Amino acid sequence: MVTIIVDDTEIQAEEGANLLEVCLDNGIFIPNLCHIPGQSRPRASCRMCFVEIEGVGRPITSCTETVRDGMRVRTGTERVRRLQRAGLQFLLSVHDVDCGHCPSNKHCPLQDTARFLKAGLKSKKLDKILSSPPVIREHPLLDYYPNRCILCGKCLDACRRKMGQPLLTFAKRGFETIISFFGEKERTALACGEEPACAAACPVSAIRLHSAGEDAPGA
Repeated sequence: MVTIIVDDTEIQAEEGANLLEVCLDNGIFIPNLCHIPGQSRPRASCRMCFVEIEGVGRPITSCTETVRDGMRVRTGTERVRRLQRAGLQFLLSVHDVDCGHCPSNKHCPLQDTARFLKAGLKSKKLDKILSSPPVIREHPLLDYYPNRCILCGKCLDACRRKMGQPLLTFAKRGFETIISFFGEKERTALACGEEPACAAACPVSAIRLHSAGEDAPGA
C-alpha cells in the first residue's frame, strides 16, 4: 500500500491501482462516462475524467493513470472543469436531448454529469449534429438509437464478456461513428437470449429490445 493526496485528503491505496477507481472508491467523484472497472486498457473516449497531478504539466485522464506513492492529485481545478465542460458540450452537440421520452431519464449519467458540473443539457456553443435515421432497426432483436449513443463502448465489453467475443463494433468515423452489429444477425440474436448483455449495459438506452415498443424520436 502507498499514500496519495487527493484534494487534501490522504488516501491509502494499492500501488499500480487505477487512479479513477481509487478516487471513486474513496468517495471522491470524478465525472466519467466510458470507464469500465477492471479494464486493462481504458479507452478514455469520453474525455471527462481529467485531473491535475503535481509535477505533470497538463491535466490527464485519471482512468489511464495508475497510483504511485506520494502523488498529489487535484480533481476540481479551473483547467479540469473547463475541459470537462467542453467535453460535455461536445457530447451534447451530437445527442438528442429528449429526456422526457428516454427510458434512462432521471438515472442518466449525462444528466448526472451536467448536474455535477453545473452545466445545462442544451449545447449553446456548438451546432447540433444528429444522425438520420434516428433509430436503426436492422437487427432481428434490437433497436439502435444513434442520437442517444455516447460511444462509451460498454455494450461491446458486455457482449465480449458474455459471448467470448463482441458481436458488435464501432463503424464509420468522426461525427458519423455508430455502433454496428455484424455476423449472422439471426444467429447472434438467438445467442443473445431474452436479455442481451449490450442492452443491459447501455447507460443511455441507445440499444433497446424491439419489445420495448418505443417510437422513433420525433414520431
